[in-house]
Amino acid sequence: MRAELSIIIVNWNGGKLLRSCFRSIAQAPPSVSFDIVVVDNASSDDSVAWLRSAEVAALLPGIKIHVIENAENAGFSKANNQAIAYSDASMLLLLNPDTEVTSGAIDTMVACLHSDERIGACGPRLLNTDGSLQPSVWRNPPTAWEIVISGIGVWRLIPRRLRANLLLGGHWDHARRRDVPMLCGAAILAKRKMVDEVGGLDERFHMYGEDYEWCLRITRAGWQLIFEPAASVTHHGGQFSLQRWSNLDKLRVQMNAGFQYNRYSLSRSHSIANLLATCFVSFFQKSWYRLRGRPAEAAQIIFDLHLADLKRTLSER
Repeated sequence: MRAELSIIIVNWNGGKLLRSCFRSIAQAPPSVSFDIVVVDNASSDDSVAWLRSAEVAALLPGIKIHVIENAENAGFSKANNQAIAYSDASMLLLLNPDTEVTSGAIDTMVACLHSDERIGACGPRLLNTDGSLQPSVWRNPPTAWEIVISGIGVWRLIPRRLRANLLLGGHWDHARRRDVPMLCGAAILAKRKMVDEVGGLDERFHMYGEDYEWCLRITRAGWQLIFEPAASVTHHGGQFSLQRWSNLDKLRVQMNAGFQYNRYSLSRSHSIANLLATCFVSFFQKSWYRLRGRPAEAAQIIFDLHLADLKRTLSER
């Protein structure tokens, strides 16, 4: 019998975090019929062996666990699309291996998804390892005024309630259910019908930026994205990227993903405005840090990369 829900997990050297993710699903399974589709991006640890072990079968008895092994790291977008194509479920939960679902979280998201025909996807309230809020809803697409206000601290002059609605992110308490412009790729429950219409993740993004692009494409197609705070998922974020990059290298990767997003999703004028705003903010920040005797390497990298991409964008016809 076809499962109503496929839980899709893209794994790369998941180790203990992957095990914790599976245990959380076993402890808080959805009420609807489900299977799990894991795409392994050429892990060098024992992830695949563990996924095929008797321990996993005993952990989730009667649940089909499909493992797709890639010979190389295909990237986050392509691997998710592999699982989406493999599954025939009507709902798809894209779930990072460094997450843990809490009791009732998946059922709450399923109910949210079914509450309105035009809801294409919904996302939970994300929590850090210590239980604190992990801001997961941001403006999308970003704008120059927002970049400047956030970057140079002008937001402090805006009343809290107003800036929460204007800027989202860390200014918003993520306490109410609402229509939002984007959802974090760590945990997104999507309707198959929406995915069939809009398409899956853009495979030009290897890692980072793909959730912003996908969500923008979803909302531009007229579908709603809903943030559902009654569902909570713990996200031990950043653990896998630190296996691959230093903090500064990770910053460069994230910046380059942002440049891709600008090129693929925004008009030329919008992209130029955002790049100019970020150059201004990062120049301001590095000058301020140096004036106070604080390290300014990250701000310098942001300035250099955005200035280079601004020059490239301006040179294009």
